[in-house]
Amino acid sequence: MRTQDRVPNRRLIAAACTVLQLCLGTVYAWSYFQPLLVERFRWSNTDTSWAFSLNICCLGLSAAWGGINLAKIGPRKLAVAGGILFAAGYAIAALALAVKSLPLFYLGYGAVSGIGIGLGYVTPMTTVIKWFPDRRGQLTGIVAMGFGLGAFVLSVVLAPILMHMLYGNLTLVFAALGAILGSVAIGSAAMLRNPPDGYLPAGFVPAAQRGSLVEGPYARAEDEADLPLREYLLAGQYAIMWFIFFLNITAGISIISFLSPLYQDIWRLDHPTLERSVLAGYGATLIAVSSLFNGVGRIAWGALSERLGRINTFRVLFASQLVVFGILMTEHDPWVFAILVCYVLSCFGGGFAIMPSMVTDVYGTKRMSRLYGVILTAWSAAGVVGPLVIASLKDSYPDRAVIYSFLLNILVLGVAFTFSFLVNDERFVPRRILLQVFAGKRLMAVPLRPDDDTLSVS
Repeated sequence: MRTQDRVPNRRLIAAACTVLQLCLGTVYAWSYFQPLLVERFRWSNTDTSWAFSLNICCLGLSAAWGGINLAKIGPRKLAVAGGILFAAGYAIAALALAVKSLPLFYLGYGAVSGIGIGLGYVTPMTTVIKWFPDRRGQLTGIVAMGFGLGAFVLSVVLAPILMHMLYGNLTLVFAALGAILGSVAIGSAAMLRNPPDGYLPAGFVPAAQRGSLVEGPYARAEDEADLPLREYLLAGQYAIMWFIFFLNITAGISIISFLSPLYQDIWRLDHPTLERSVLAGYGATLIAVSSLFNGVGRIAWGALSERLGRINTFRVLFASQLVVFGILMTEHDPWVFAILVCYVLSCFGGGFAIMPSMVTDVYGTKRMSRLYGVILTAWSAAGVVGPLVIASLKDSYPDRAVIYSFLLNILVLGVAFTFSFLVNDERFVPRRILLQVFAGKRLMAVPLRPDDDTLSVS
């Protein structure tokens, strides 16, 4: 069935998905507030970092739950609920700052806001893939770019303006951010919807229909059939995909969580007399510029994965970052440091653009929301491990934290590159799957799997 009339403009849907992601992606500007919270509330780096780690942890877990239940709830309801919780989290965080309560700040910014981001994050990615089966890599890259650019919008536009207008009152700043970002997020979420059943863009022919008589019915039947979620999750292929995704996120998010303080430390090495306000300005600038690379990298790496293949592109990400982190260990020039960090952030963003398409390629569109949602638990794990390890290093070894953090990331990426050779991005079909093929109203005989000559009639 080819449905093209009386359906929403898919470009507007993609735009709404991108704007929603941009609002939610402001969480990546955390390091803008990290040193301010440490200075004004006398919380340690580790204590303060727990808020960001809890946010990312709850984000990934709620995204997994949302992905599993997306088909039942629907993208609009799930995304609107995420927007409401996202705004509520900022409101609770503002109250926490007013009463100087770190546990309440954990609850608001960490748990409630993180859950909202997770519910909102998983919805645009799965929705846009359904609307753009002909341009999966490119469109997931564009939508993911919105999340990457969120830090730029917050660190360059919203936060500085609000800090100036509200005289640096962090309580009021957090409350205002919740109101502004929450309103835009909820409005964008309300526009999300799935395409009609059987929707195909004009001129697009699915691979199943382009194949031979055996390949075509087989592929169509595999899309229709299904198994319990655990059948896919317990497969070695899926576990390795999760693991390399976790390692790529760990390398990037450990830098994101302390980007501004780390960059200020680099400037202090050769310019110890610089004023704190100047250093803070340099840190905010790098957050903004690197977030652009985080966003643009999602488009660039997503598009490259269409040519090189998903797993080959991951290997390029890992290998190139190994070289970059090796240089960063001995590089003290702030400008070179900034350029290299921007490249790392583009690779970090690239992983989020490649993985949704890889999951779809391997497991099919029908299972994408559930399996991609669960794979986002890698984000939860990395969000706890990366920032907290770096925070501990900064508290314990303030003069060597930069070098130690880069050395740790070299080890992480080396493991990721090695494990990438244990996985591929070819279509995965469990042997137990039962295939049902309908050609009009009659059943056809099809093989149980591509390498099986035995025919079975369902």
